[in-house]
Amino acid sequence: MKGVASILLVGCGDIARRVARRLRGRYRIYGLARSDAQAQALRELGVRPIPGDLDDLRSLTRLALSPQVVFHFAPPPATGAADPRSLRLLAALGRAHTLPRQIIYISTSGVYGHQQGAWVDETTRRQASSPRGQRRVAAEDCLRHHCRASRVRLGILRAPGIYAEDRLPLDRLRAGTPVLFAEEDVYTNHIHAEDLARAAIAAMRRARGGRAFNACDDAAWPMGEWFDRLADAFDLPRPPRVSRAAAPTRISTMQWSFMRESRRLRNTRLTRELGLVLDYPTPETLLARLTRAATPRQRTVM
Repeated sequence: MKGVASILLVGCGDIARRVARRLRGRYRIYGLARSDAQAQALRELGVRPIPGDLDDLRSLTRLALSPQVVFHFAPPPATGAADPRSLRLLAALGRAHTLPRQIIYISTSGVYGHQQGAWVDETTRRQASSPRGQRRVAAEDCLRHHCRASRVRLGILRAPGIYAEDRLPLDRLRAGTPVLFAEEDVYTNHIHAEDLARAAIAAMRRARGGRAFNACDDAAWPMGEWFDRLADAFDLPRPPRVSRAAAPTRISTMQWSFMRESRRLRNTRLTRELGLVLDYPTPETLLARLTRAATPRQRTVM
């Protein structure tokens, strides 16, 4: 994207830090920091921290710095039906002399709700059933309305489960948390953290017209298969299987909320419109690398 001089990162977690590593040296990069520790971590990446908290509009006065691009990766609050954090961010950006040219937002594939295992693309109607998914629908809608009215380009990445070398649910396997019987299992979708960061940068360069993109890899595995493959790669016991009726008594409320929805995501827009070639086309790419790199003992203790 020509002419981009400054970038603002909002929601400076793992994906934002990966974006910063890829873009540093080419742009002036700012990051919203909620704490001194986060500010120091950003400085170490070459990012200029800006103190502020999306839960406090008064703390966001310094966001009126007229960045050309905003990467908005902050999630909505854990309660409520809307996303006041996005609203406060847009209000703070609106105080600048010049509005951003573009906002890239990471949403969730949870906006589609339960699709009974059907294939889903970006034209599928959003029908989020969980409060978490409904808040993401609200966030997408407020961003679309604002960007359309302000003539700001918007790109939305709908991400499923994010994984990486240091983002694998091995503790769940060690705890023996069950998954569903194969005949009752749900489909799950994934994206490697580095590919998601690359997708965000590709959206900055190529997304047009408020488009949404399923930011996922090429695999659509039943959830039990994902955990079986993960267990095999790390020489851990495969998880026990339970019925759908018994699952709520054996699984946390948060985990069960993910196991109640089934869908298979198509990533055609991601690869064709944004031109993204996945470094990790399936989770097996990472699992195979880790298996080759570690001894059996190392895999067990990771």
